[in-house]
Amino acid sequence: MHPKFQDDLLHRHLHALLGPLEPDALALLERSLAWLTVPGGQTLMRQGDLGDAMYLAISGRLRAYVRGDDGQEQVVREMARGQIIGEMSLYTDQPRSATVVAIRDSVLVRLDKAAFHTLLSSSPRLSMLMTRQLIHRLQAPAPRADQSRPVVLALLPITAGIDLPGFAASLAAQLATQATGSDGRPAGVCLVDAAELDRQLGQPGLARSAVGADAQAEQRISAALDALEAAHDLVLLLADDQATPWTQRCSRRCDELLLLADADAPPQLHDSETRFLMPADGSGAQRSEAAQTLVLLHPAERRSPLHTHRWLDRRPLTGHLHIRPALPRDMARLARLQARTAVGLVFAGGGARGLAHLGILQALQERGIEIDVVGGTSIGGVMAALTALDRPLDETLAVARTAFRGNPTGDFNFLPLVSLIAGRRLRRVVHTAIESLAGAPIDTEDLWKTFYCVASNYSRACEQVISRGPLQRALLASVAIPGALPPVLHDGELLCDGGTFNNFPVDVMRNQRGVGQVIGVDLSQNAPRRIELQEVPGTWALLRDRLRGKRKRRYRLPSLVAYLMNVTILYSSSRQRLARQQTDLYFNPPLHRVGMLQWHRFDSIVAQGLAHGQQVLGALDPAAATAGTGD
Repeated sequence: MHPKFQDDLLHRHLHALLGPLEPDALALLERSLAWLTVPGGQTLMRQGDLGDAMYLAISGRLRAYVRGDDGQEQVVREMARGQIIGEMSLYTDQPRSATVVAIRDSVLVRLDKAAFHTLLSSSPRLSMLMTRQLIHRLQAPAPRADQSRPVVLALLPITAGIDLPGFAASLAAQLATQATGSDGRPAGVCLVDAAELDRQLGQPGLARSAVGADAQAEQRISAALDALEAAHDLVLLLADDQATPWTQRCSRRCDELLLLADADAPPQLHDSETRFLMPADGSGAQRSEAAQTLVLLHPAERRSPLHTHRWLDRRPLTGHLHIRPALPRDMARLARLQARTAVGLVFAGGGARGLAHLGILQALQERGIEIDVVGGTSIGGVMAALTALDRPLDETLAVARTAFRGNPTGDFNFLPLVSLIAGRRLRRVVHTAIESLAGAPIDTEDLWKTFYCVASNYSRACEQVISRGPLQRALLASVAIPGALPPVLHDGELLCDGGTFNNFPVDVMRNQRGVGQVIGVDLSQNAPRRIELQEVPGTWALLRDRLRGKRKRRYRLPSLVAYLMNVTILYSSSRQRLARQQTDLYFNPPLHRVGMLQWHRFDSIVAQGLAHGQQVLGALDPAAATAGTGD
């Protein structure tokens, strides 16, 4: 990195971290720092090692792993430019708590332990500011692994016929509106292909020269890219459509890789993937550590993606997206996900009460609030899937009304050996709704918007998040209330209703890559319902009471099915307060006198959800109420 850019970046990051410094204190700090370049894939520190220094990232990106008691390593954090790494050990003298690896070529400054203690003793001002920074780090919530926004994105075509310049220009325009710089202004975005880099270097063909063949050339290329990164909030590197040295440089210099593919092309691996991105095979070629997201490109008129698994099964991906480049709102969704400002919508379980989710969705659409990622549990999972199919709302409402008016939980088993309800009607309802909106049976990964639903794994006694496999099976597993509906078999294990563990899965949404804001729709009843009886009546007394009209009944007790549906979510209900705290926008429609099996009240329940959504949104500050609109 050129000395001028080094100094400019260092001063910028120190000012952001510590605030204004007296010239003497700044000079003292600068003299104590040592510059360090860490190649992509190299380990900076290892968990358990002695902490002998702290680091400040000037450029590049690094990833922290923590090894658990089972010996498995888990990604806990990614660090971008301007972030401090490893300072805890200098204060506590404890071993390193994580292993840190460079995702790409990174430049850091190093402050060793001796220099650190000298600074603390010689400059009270620096001592106070650095201690304040540590306290802030300890008080801040644990960052998500991918929370920091990528600075350098590489766009790599992996099928023929991709209009890369047009796609990149559209994405850059959306990023300029969906992302902001450090001072709150619209993000500065730069597009760089091989020809542009050659132009800046004044030497045609240099960007595509063999990697590592000429040390002086590599230094010039690196300095030019460093300068572009320093001058912009986001840099888009446009790789070649062949496995050229420039494509290799793009894969090594980026924080995140977007693999662009025509969804109608054969899903085989591209030569660039095989040579630069796949796991090391002993050939000695350096592989990219950057997160890889597959972006499947579709025509605007397509009803639904199909057979996405054929692409996913072949690649070590972080995630995938379905994008119609001709639709600005799809490109805006991609930009928000990359800017880490995407909007996630979470729907809770609650039987027929879950029809209110459609009313909330209508209220959000009326405000122009775009949803990028959607998930839910039980009926919330079903409504989330209908949302992720991304059809016009009036069509979704019509299909749902037709599907659910037939009382999907009304087919009781004559001999309830596994469940009280046979589940055939519900299976037909789910099948009809999916085929009507998608046009064919689809997999979970075929949905336009990123989706998940939550089930409970009876065989393993744990929560299970489903984001792959046949969509119908995933939804039937998520709604399979124990005792009420039959469980679903999946890879030799029994899955049942996700509400047993997580009826309002906001925490799952918080871990979705790219999500910055979470909207939650909770269906729980906050006020406990009192039953003015001394004891539960006997069977015959209850039967006689049920034969009376509803208004004349003496015993206001839940039916067996409703009781089973509610009791399975008691544990989840105890987590409600924490889930609510994790939402940025919270809805809890009152749903007066709506039972969990009253499917025939479709229009009334949707209307109550709409009214509540309009009321909550109407009370918000206008700026907050238009979050995620893309305007």
